[in-house]
Amino acid sequence: MNNNYKSKVKNKIRIIPLGGLGEIGKNITAIEYKDEIVVIDCGISFPDADMYGVDLVIPDVTYLLENRDKVKGIFLTHGHEDHIGALPYILKQINVPVYGTRLTLGLVENKLQEHGIMADCTLNVVKPGDIVKLEKLSVEFIRVSHSIADACSIAIHTPIGRIIHTGDFKIDYTPIDGQVIDLERFAKLGGQGVLLLMADSTNVERTGFTISEKVIGESLNKLFQKADGRIIVASFASNIHRIQQIANASISVGRKIAFSGRSMERISQVAMDLGYLHIPQESIITVAEIHNYPDEKVTIVTTGSQGEPLAALTRMASSTHRSIEIQKGDLIIISASPIPGNEKFIYNVINELFKKGANVIYNTTEEIHVSGHACQEELKLIHTLVRPKFFMPVHGEYRHLKQHAQLAEKIGMDPANIFIGETGQILEVSQNECKFAGRVQTGAIMVDGLGVGDVGNIVLRDRKHLAEEGILTVVVTIERESYSILAGPDIITRGFVYMKESNELINEARDIVRKELEQCLNNKIKEWAVIKSCIRNALGQFLYIKTKRRPIIIPIIMEI
Repeated sequence: MNNNYKSKVKNKIRIIPLGGLGEIGKNITAIEYKDEIVVIDCGISFPDADMYGVDLVIPDVTYLLENRDKVKGIFLTHGHEDHIGALPYILKQINVPVYGTRLTLGLVENKLQEHGIMADCTLNVVKPGDIVKLEKLSVEFIRVSHSIADACSIAIHTPIGRIIHTGDFKIDYTPIDGQVIDLERFAKLGGQGVLLLMADSTNVERTGFTISEKVIGESLNKLFQKADGRIIVASFASNIHRIQQIANASISVGRKIAFSGRSMERISQVAMDLGYLHIPQESIITVAEIHNYPDEKVTIVTTGSQGEPLAALTRMASSTHRSIEIQKGDLIIISASPIPGNEKFIYNVINELFKKGANVIYNTTEEIHVSGHACQEELKLIHTLVRPKFFMPVHGEYRHLKQHAQLAEKIGMDPANIFIGETGQILEVSQNECKFAGRVQTGAIMVDGLGVGDVGNIVLRDRKHLAEEGILTVVVTIERESYSILAGPDIITRGFVYMKESNELINEARDIVRKELEQCLNNKIKEWAVIKSCIRNALGQFLYIKTKRRPIIIPIIMEI
């Protein structure tokens, strides 16, 4: 590489999305200038339906590991899982300072303690308006509204120009905590000149404005005033403002509040300890104390708004919750919208709750949830205030990014200055030019229990095969000296056919295996691998002809 090229590269900023483009979740972006890299967010995504047994997905940060000396810190926009969830896994590999607001770091601290690495990590609390100065870059936190308190956009000041990353945001002029989005700062930065805007695209398909969170408080008050039995409200545990409004509505009608579900108990406690959630101690009871109060004096705030199989509301619906049983007259409010793909799980839970005699209120029947993401008019306002030279939509699937690009074009931006990127694709930005320039290694690292990255495509393929076709095990004992069959072949199946009802098929399969074994032994084949392969091929062909299914076949040969 010649020195002239190196010089040109050094005068450019490299935007490297390691997640969050073309997908929902797993948000993480590296911004590199010369020998400094700052990382914005470090989130997880949840597994697709075909990721059998996988708990969560974290980003591949090989590029950061290869350039660990350049990485100056991870800067967090807010405390949602898709922005902080991967931190415990990434900080074990590359321990760098983490910057975020009090609530965000309170939630991070909880995670790091669970993973036993809190003592080794450096967490730096910042406030909206603070600027973290590095040698060449400065990182500014700007207050925004979102469905969790203490959310911020991030502005990165570089020698070449300013970059704004909105994070997740909406424009709420009447937020619950009174902390209004700092539109004045966005306008001021726009007046000074913004080189690149990266903006949240999640809600770009929705016209108009996002409704204010205060509207939900009014709806909840009306529902609470009418209810004469227990009230059970399912919401996202991280939506502190929603929980505050549920608590306010409960207290206004003299109800005690119990939190159910591990994440709900943990996050609400962190929020109360840090002063973001204000509930009098005398109004809080434990789940075990619910039965000490009449039904009309109890509110239960729980997890399970997405129908998650192990969440508290789902366990209540299936009568497997240790302490709470749904009873006739319960009012259940699901204060959340379905995440795409979760609709079936949620409606299954709702059906079970109705069957148990509860009255269920959900988003299609009452105004009990608002989004935390900006709709089209809010996005237009941010674009108009910031007036960026270049624009790259972030946080969304391809259709979201494309529609956000079209929205920017409609309000007057030159399409040549709009860049729809992919995870791993490098965007190089200089004062007068912006272009894609190569790729870095990216991808999805799957977490399964305590295993990180040990589940790959082959394992997933086998799990899918097992789930769809089942497994069939053939066991045979062979005498070493005479080279004859002593016992078997025996056939055991799981997830293929019910053996008692398929005796004829199993007997035929056993005969096929015996014939194949005898043929191999008569031909003096002594390699077990060859014999197993012959069994697998003969039996597989027979079963496919008979059943049109291809179970995994595992021959086991015991030698005596």
